Formats: sequence, structure tokens, C-alpha cells
Amino acid sequence: MAEQVRAGDLADWLLSHGRTSIDTNDAADLLGVTPEQVRTRLRASALRKQLVSPARGLWIPVPAQYRTWGAPPGIHFIEDLMLHLGREYYVGWLSAAEIHGAAHQRPQVFQVAVDARLAARAVGRTRFDFVTRAGLQGLPRVRHHVPTGYVWLATPEVTALDLCDDLRRAAGLSNAATVLAELVEDGVLDMSELARVSLSFPVAAGRRVGWLLDLVAPGIDVEALSAAVRRRSEVPSLLRPDRPERGSVDSRWCIRVNAEVEPDL
Repeated sequence: MAEQVRAGDLADWLLSHGRTSIDTNDAADLLGVTPEQVRTRLRASALRKQLVSPARGLWIPVPAQYRTWGAPPGIHFIEDLMLHLGREYYVGWLSAAEIHGAAHQRPQVFQVAVDARLAARAVGRTRFDFVTRAGLQGLPRVRHHVPTGYVWLATPEVTALDLCDDLRRAAGLSNAATVLAELVEDGVLDMSELARVSLSFPVAAGRRVGWLLDLVAPGIDVEALSAAVRRRSEVPSLLRPDRPERGSVDSRWCIRVNAEVEPDL
């Protein structure tokens, strides 16, 4: 006979058994009820912030230290959430930069690249920003250890290109420059890898990365990246795509400098 657990004890039972999540069917087996009854049985535990459901059919036990938050930090359960939803993903943009030690400002949302559209949601104190990323499976990512296991994390090179491809999620051009400077200072950017991965991004992203690196880290060797972007197009890209086509064109990067950049260095 399967072990039976009281609904009010389920969260602590899961935590004591090293379980970071449970789906509705497994919860039904433990509680000795039908799957249709699980949500009702667990309502009281959810109200006491002992359990949280970030997606239909998935339950996350909340450790005692996070119960005033209503949920653990998002990075603690993003792997379980993505496995449950059957999505490929990586933690990216400023959220990845922070993990790499280069986020000057703590991001206001938890930024995650996914391989298919997924609605934004708030779980406890975490606001998830899910960004559909075409070709995600072909981009390099690494496994990063967190208290609950591991998550997929964008490499520093993908992080740099993501930020310069989507300046809104980078909190602006100047903040992207600041993050790039910190990635260089920490010695985590591989220039040859950056050039290789740039081929998987719009050419404007690689050009912005290169132009900003010349600005914030003039001693670094970016010749491989410069060669990679020169081969792709002769049409100038905009330093800021949301600004008019004005300003001079930097011939090294084939980029129209239509904005001032003020990194916080």
C-alpha cells in the first residue's frame, strides 16, 4: 500500500524527502484522493503559503524561510516548472548577468528564454518574463548549481549578445555597456566564442557588442568579432534601434552612432 500523507503535512513531507515539486497525479496518490480533489485538499496549505502552484498540475513546497514571500525564489523552481511544461529554456539577459557577477542593478523581473510562447506570471515575489527565443536549442548554455539542484544558464557570450539584441530587457544601452564592462573585468567573456555565437544572432547585436566593448574595454582583442560581423552585411545597423537614423557611421563596426552612451563605471 502506498504511503499516505495528510494534506496539511504534504509540504513538509516533500521537503523532508528532498522533493522540490510534485504533480497533481503524484499528490493524489500520496493523499489517497482522486486528481480532481487535489486542489481542494491543498487549498488550506496554499493559503498558509506552504505550497504554491506556478502552473496547473504542479505544486512547489515552500520552505519555512520563504513562506512570508509566498514562494521560493524563482530560480529555485524554474527547472521543475520548465520540465513540467515540457519547455527548453535558459535563464538569460540581466538575470544571467547577475549570476555571472555582472548585473550592476538587480533585475526587476526574472528573465527566461523559452522555445515556445509562455505567458508572464508572478509567483510569490518573482515576476517571470518569458521570452520566446527562436533556435534556443542551438545556443550554448551551461548548468548552474542552485540550492534545489541545477538550472540552465546562458553563457556569458550569449548573455552579452542577448542584451545587445534586446536593449529594452537590458535596461537600456548604457546599462548594457556597464554589464559588458563587468563581464570583461571578471574575465568571463571568451572573444573567439563570442564571435562564433554572434552568427546565431542578428548582425546588429554583434555590432553593438563590439562597439560597446571598444568603448568600455579598449584594450580587449575583438578582431574575431569584428571579422565575423563584417562578413555578414554592409548595411549599417543602428546603435539604438528606437532612435532615428542620424549620426555618423563607425566604419569598424558598420554601426550608426545615433545615441550617447554613459556606462556606470
